Amino acid sequence: MIALSLAEIAAVVGGQTHDIPDPSVQVTAPVVRDSREVEPGSLFVAFVGERVDGHDFARQVVEAGAVAVLASRPVGVPAIVVEDVQSALGALARHVVRRLGATLVALTGSAGKTSTKDLIAQVLQRKAPTVWTPGSLNNEIGLPLTALSATDETRFLVLEMGARGIGHIRYLTDLTPPKIGLVLNVGTAHIGEFGGREQIAQAKGELVEALPEDGAAILNADDPLVRAMASRTKAKVILFGEADEADVRAENVRLTDTGQPAFRLHTPSGASDVTMRLYGEHHVSNALAAAAVAHELGMSAEEIATALSEAGSLSRWRMEVTERPDGVTIVNDAYNANPESMRAALRALAAMGRGRRTWAVLGKMAELGDEALAEHDAVGRLAVRLNVGKLVAVGGREASWLQLGAYNEGSWGEESVHVSDAQAAIDLLRSELRPGDVVLVKASRSVGLESVAQALLETGAEGEVAAR
Repeated sequence: MIALSLAEIAAVVGGQTHDIPDPSVQVTAPVVRDSREVEPGSLFVAFVGERVDGHDFARQVVEAGAVAVLASRPVGVPAIVVEDVQSALGALARHVVRRLGATLVALTGSAGKTSTKDLIAQVLQRKAPTVWTPGSLNNEIGLPLTALSATDETRFLVLEMGARGIGHIRYLTDLTPPKIGLVLNVGTAHIGEFGGREQIAQAKGELVEALPEDGAAILNADDPLVRAMASRTKAKVILFGEADEADVRAENVRLTDTGQPAFRLHTPSGASDVTMRLYGEHHVSNALAAAAVAHELGMSAEEIATALSEAGSLSRWRMEVTERPDGVTIVNDAYNANPESMRAALRALAAMGRGRRTWAVLGKMAELGDEALAEHDAVGRLAVRLNVGKLVAVGGREASWLQLGAYNEGSWGEESVHVSDAQAAIDLLRSELRPGDVVLVKASRSVGLESVAQALLETGAEGEVAAR
């Protein structure tokens, strides 16, 4: 964080200082909400959660080096006390961002936000110091904490913005006003909460509405609902995608023998070839989005292509590919799932598993509302059409819909099986996996299927897999 005194912070957030002997003491280290992340010079933000009250850790964090606590009540150690901690955190982020000399890039979309944000960060880092959202901390708490991690040296601040309703992105853009706004797609993630894709488009488009006239709206030319957002912004519009009229586009898209995308990148400044380290054709669109941002910020096609070709995954459990010593490949994509990302992951599995036996260990896709049955059924059917060797549907009702969709698609679907929980999936796979198999693990975060991937990796390390 840029250095601010406790007196300055109290003035910015409208708080009262308590038990602070010297208000001129500065916060020089990150602002954190997790007591385990405190460093000397930190400001600790005390949130009251369902099971944990951050105020209870006040003395502990000060002993660990925090200069003060941002709190909603006095805590017996140096503190800035406010009525609402979340509002105060947002006000502090707004103040710091406006003092920075950084260009703020914000992105949103129904699928691919985190992977695209990681690509943008790795490309822009080659040009100048860059700070970006860690993982998927893209809400009203995670976003300001990321913004506050910027320093005087930061030149690019890349912020992922999530939404679960109308007005959420508007709130985030008010805290951290972007110069460049990127909308990836409008899909069915959280459709149960929004009520329909048109409502999702309305919410995502709040990002481009927030852009200044001298800013840039980067929109997916291949998604009609995103492309239509051009009418909702006063900023310059840049289109990316595979459409001929896209300003930044891909030609000759293909997958390598290992399932990694390759293509010819075209930008207004030139063209260059890209072969990615990531897995799955869906990363082409993510890469084009990142390329459009980088082009707008002055990077050449050759610089962008080199950076995209060398970029990896910065976030856990997103198409995380690990080969065990026995030759079994585990694809851990268990962080989250929606219909679009599920289809993309299955296509990546099919490409990676050419000539090998493939397994799709899938669980519930949450927050689909009335679309849940149809979407789970469709994913099960797609697994069959892609000739996935065996579908293991994990969990309750939604998993049964996955399995039924596979079974009803045709005789190949008879290779599908429905198991009750993660442990049952682990037991099945431990008994049936053989060297050379490729296993995809994917579900919504609440299902916790990362435990399956972890158990299979531990099994491989112990050499317990049955070779047959």
